[in-house]
Amino acid sequence: MSKQVAAVDTLFLHEAGDEYAVVVRRDGERLLRGRLELKRTDAGPRPGRFRVRDGDDEVPRRPEQFVEMARRAERIRISEQTSREARTDLEAMLDGYQLAAKQVRTCRICAGKGRYSPLTSETAIEADDEHICPDCAKRELEREANYRGLRSGARERLEELLVEVGDLERVRNLLSGQLDPDLTKFDEISATTDEIDLVPTESLDVHPDLAASLEQFDELLPVQSLAVEGGLLEGRDQLVVSATATGKTLVGELAGIDRALKGEGKMLFLVPLVALANQKHDDFTDDYGDLLEVSLRVGASRIRDSGNRFDPGADVIVGTYEGIDHALRTGKDLGDIGTVVIDEVHNLGEEERGHRLDGLVSRLKHYCETNGSDTQWVYLSATVGNAGQLGEKLGARLVEFEERPVPIERHVTFADGSEKVDIENKLVRRAYDSKSSKGYRGQTIVFTNSRRRCHEISRRLEYDSAPYHAGLDYGQRKRVERQFGDQELACVVTTAALAAGVDFPASQVIFDSLAMGIEWLSVQEFEQMLGRAGRPDYHDEGTVYVLVEPDCTYHNSMEMSEDEVAFKLLKGEMEPVVTRYDEAAAIEETLANVTVAGKGAKRLNDRMVGEVPTKHAVGKLLEYEFIDGFEPTPLGRAVTEHFLEPDEAFAMLDAVRKGTPPYELVAEIELREEH
Repeated sequence: MSKQVAAVDTLFLHEAGDEYAVVVRRDGERLLRGRLELKRTDAGPRPGRFRVRDGDDEVPRRPEQFVEMARRAERIRISEQTSREARTDLEAMLDGYQLAAKQVRTCRICAGKGRYSPLTSETAIEADDEHICPDCAKRELEREANYRGLRSGARERLEELLVEVGDLERVRNLLSGQLDPDLTKFDEISATTDEIDLVPTESLDVHPDLAASLEQFDELLPVQSLAVEGGLLEGRDQLVVSATATGKTLVGELAGIDRALKGEGKMLFLVPLVALANQKHDDFTDDYGDLLEVSLRVGASRIRDSGNRFDPGADVIVGTYEGIDHALRTGKDLGDIGTVVIDEVHNLGEEERGHRLDGLVSRLKHYCETNGSDTQWVYLSATVGNAGQLGEKLGARLVEFEERPVPIERHVTFADGSEKVDIENKLVRRAYDSKSSKGYRGQTIVFTNSRRRCHEISRRLEYDSAPYHAGLDYGQRKRVERQFGDQELACVVTTAALAAGVDFPASQVIFDSLAMGIEWLSVQEFEQMLGRAGRPDYHDEGTVYVLVEPDCTYHNSMEMSEDEVAFKLLKGEMEPVVTRYDEAAAIEETLANVTVAGKGAKRLNDRMVGEVPTKHAVGKLLEYEFIDGFEPTPLGRAVTEHFLEPDEAFAMLDAVRKGTPPYELVAEIELREEH
């Protein structure tokens, strides 16, 4: 025994019923754990029965061994939770051996389990009107996390907060959706302003009519100035990478409108969604409609919500990717194209649609070359992880600018689906009841994952709000945009799919969901959406709230839960934009390239951003009888004109041959897409 206790740091005593817990520590580790009873003698209290834990058993030891340990201990400590009477007995017992002890503040839970955990003002965690150690507080939090199904990222965040604020109950309340700003705040993204030499608008060598429309600005914004300095107005192809609300769109306009006014070819301005195309068409008509003819191409033939026909002879054509691609696949004449602006070009990395944008760019370049057009290409993108590599693939000079005009505070709280709307209501009210130093009320964009949820949230908000999604007609969407712009609405509730370019000058963004349909958001999508919070001309700062439902998924195909995804997105780095081809994608793009370019299809495939297995795809096209030589068959032409995957085409053919009712066919295809 004497060898074992040769270097005892601390002997710790704690009242446990009618006896005392004994803990002996050496070099920071527990050496021994036991129980001691005191006996009454004429000389006062003395050690009586002494038992030491050995695994699950208790081994009796002589009382003298306790005394020997006490004498060898550098310090003897008695827990604060030990009663005054019991402490008096312990001190009297120790005094009989000329030993002294000090009272220490310690963790009650640890002491009761034979652990010595002294507490300081830095380490003590408040819990139910007492203080416990960080380890016990974390174990309590772990039980709560297990009950709620919280995954790793959320657990780590809660543990960080627990240590930071030292209050278990406050952190528990966060799991019930309470908006304690000190706890919900995740971080702040500072405003950054790079030192850029701004280009005066009067110095621009542009058409006089365009120069006149720019007179309202003294100087270009930084990203615009960088683009001009990089040869934008000399016809240089550019990939412009910059955060939301930094003025990328005008870069495309400067090139395209200038060339159109000078008679150097029309401008194509391409976006991923119909709603964005409608908005851009309206903007261009307002800004340049008295100078140039502006047309819209969003589908196979007609402009949605209007009876006007698409005019391929217009000076400015605003279109969706699919709308222009359909025109190419069906052999439409788009005339002399001077400038192509592709907005949101990071969509090349989208799993479902990236290959179609990749194919479109290649087919459109082929069209311009075949028609002898001297076309300038301007690609616009939010921040991407491999901007330099993407610029090389596209053959464009990189113009990268990472300024953030206003700071953004990012907050995270936890709530289930029913609690989320109550939280959103509080946040919308709080924002709208305040004004910035520039005199603007705080307004909110709520992003959610379904049209139905848009209406549900909007209906339950107390202040004036409106749903906004692709299911509304053009007039309804324009009315919402106008009301929001006039500060008549406190909030718009929109689907994540419309995040890309809808221009709502909001001070606050709330994520009701981190899903887009049945897919989790990517880091790029998340960053772009949160970038909608705070505009330099309206607000002093932006605010973002991420409302996380623990252990939540929106579809059985989702492998991660919402709390895991939340911290992946908040801490995530930008993914590289990579276009990947599975067999179906390779077949679809190769068929479209054969339809457009015939024998030149391989050259079109070879210059695409993604690696296309051309030989394999051609073999499958021949096997499926989609092509005959270097020409599409009637079946192949129908497949490519309707953007069908091979299995969809065969399902339709089989259904037609069997006489299957159309509604059954539609249901079968939708079920196939879900699986």
